[in-house]
Amino acid sequence: MKIRTSRARLAAPLCLRPALVALAVVGACSVQAQQADAGGPVLLAQNLRAPSLTETVVTATRTPQPLSDLVADVTVLDRETIETSGATGLADVLARVPGIEFSRNGGPGTTTGVFLRGAESRFTAVYIDGVRIDSQSTGGAAWESIPLAQIDRIEVLRGPAGAVYGSDAMGGVVQIFTKRGENGTAPYVGVGFGSHGTRKIEAGVSGASGTIDYALGIAREESKGFNARTVATQNPDRDGYESTSANARVGLQVNAMHRLEGTLLVNDLDSGYDSGLGKDDRNKHRLHALGLNWQAQWTPQYKTRLQLTDSRDRYETKPSVYLSDTHLRGYLFQNEWREGAHLLTAALERREDNLENKPIDRKRSQDAVALGYGYSAGGHTVQANVRHDADSEFGGKGTGSLAYGYAFAPQWRATASVGTAFRAPTLYHRFSEYGTGSLNPESSRNVEVGLRWAEGGSSFSATAYRNRVQDLITFGAAGPCPSDFGCYVNTARAEYKGVTLAGSYRLGGVQLRGSLDLQNPRDLATGKLLARRSKRHGTLGADTQLVGWTVGAEVQASGRRFDNAANTTVLGGYTLVSLYASTRVARDFTLVARVDNLADKHYELARTYATAGRTAYVGVKWAPQ
Repeated sequence: MKIRTSRARLAAPLCLRPALVALAVVGACSVQAQQADAGGPVLLAQNLRAPSLTETVVTATRTPQPLSDLVADVTVLDRETIETSGATGLADVLARVPGIEFSRNGGPGTTTGVFLRGAESRFTAVYIDGVRIDSQSTGGAAWESIPLAQIDRIEVLRGPAGAVYGSDAMGGVVQIFTKRGENGTAPYVGVGFGSHGTRKIEAGVSGASGTIDYALGIAREESKGFNARTVATQNPDRDGYESTSANARVGLQVNAMHRLEGTLLVNDLDSGYDSGLGKDDRNKHRLHALGLNWQAQWTPQYKTRLQLTDSRDRYETKPSVYLSDTHLRGYLFQNEWREGAHLLTAALERREDNLENKPIDRKRSQDAVALGYGYSAGGHTVQANVRHDADSEFGGKGTGSLAYGYAFAPQWRATASVGTAFRAPTLYHRFSEYGTGSLNPESSRNVEVGLRWAEGGSSFSATAYRNRVQDLITFGAAGPCPSDFGCYVNTARAEYKGVTLAGSYRLGGVQLRGSLDLQNPRDLATGKLLARRSKRHGTLGADTQLVGWTVGAEVQASGRRFDNAANTTVLGGYTLVSLYASTRVARDFTLVARVDNLADKHYELARTYATAGRTAYVGVKWAPQ
């Protein structure tokens, strides 16, 4: 199948030519690697490790699945990858993952949007230890408020998953996991210092004894920052941030059949932004995610999971008076029946949303039933899901998906899938002064095909997709709402179409990896590119061992984007080069050092908003072995 993407020219933009050349080298080397020893595939992103075939992921179907059986397009990031990145924000780490771009209004702690396969930021469903987080004002997760220090593992699912997760998962799902305790006791303490007066300190302990396992962590991070906006009409102060976060995860193995677990993550973020002269504008963001789980293995074939969740996203600005408070509660009862190569799942789920955003004080609920069937044997994998959500405001909505994978050779696997998804309008979309009570859910229909090769420490994957969205909610002219300024309306249609290439190859003692996205995220009504998304972006990386050090370099490149829907305000393309190194300085101490944007490249992720320039970071962590 031949896919046309973005009417790509033969000559790539200058900022992407180094990335394309290096990716071509990785792909060529991967072909030669067919003589390597057999082993597990690599889920690819910048600076990711190589998981084994027996490793499992849960995000694709909400049930544990071996990578060898996976049909969905998933990337895994572990704690080592996160720590080596030296990043201060979750979006900075995700930007190294195939298929992801982000925008940010200044430095870490400011408003951040994440585009998965070019989709709107609100089209990515985000979970922390299975707890859904969302804002019923802006729609989507507040990425800037999720503390990187408390994250142990991230799974990124590219592609709609409405038939599994219900509302919101139109572009994909990001599942975040905190650490789980293992046998023994493992304390740690870490400190770090970086440019712009950045300071970090973290401490925690995890372990297990008898039937109890536990993991506790706390972190404090602060930075003086830099001036987020350099235009003359804005306050020329430094817009820094302060973040205090903690997490707790405690499990009780009652017996061989039953396990109880509780999880909690909290973060208080105070960051600066610019809205005019003479004011020290502050964002105050509070996030919490609480989950209680009971897992039961009733028979060798049948198991259940009962989950209760509670999350809060509170956003306030000062001295300008604004307050938005979203409170979500969730209830999930999931059943799994496994018989040989067959897996049947059935779930009942309820979600309750509450928004306080004066004068709004509204609630709604969604009740859902979901069914799934999976089969994996003889090189064939089938996954089918259907779901019906009944919303207390607009009624019912059905979604479905069907995926097939075939391992036609020991190292090769072809996949194909179709699926539908939707997102219910936020309570702010419907009941604010700009709201319209008759808004319909945004809905999408996706089709994709993929090809993957893996052998030894090398791999290659190519995925082509097309995701069309109807009833896209945009801000239109005044009319059906009380405001004279404008109203939210269901008038737009969009298409997210593209190809994602990823590859990894070990050349002697050097591990090479890279990804390239060729995409065409467009407004179908106007033919214009969607704001702040490029037609081409990619990553490259290489690391090796050198006299006791792990040293590496990575490149992130993006083509030009537009800051507005009319495509009249250009955001230039850029290429960023970063260097990193780590070593064990003593038996229990690890040193990490990193320089980002080595060439001090000036670029913008949002018009008139500055980026950090060249930055350096050094961190030391004590963790007894």
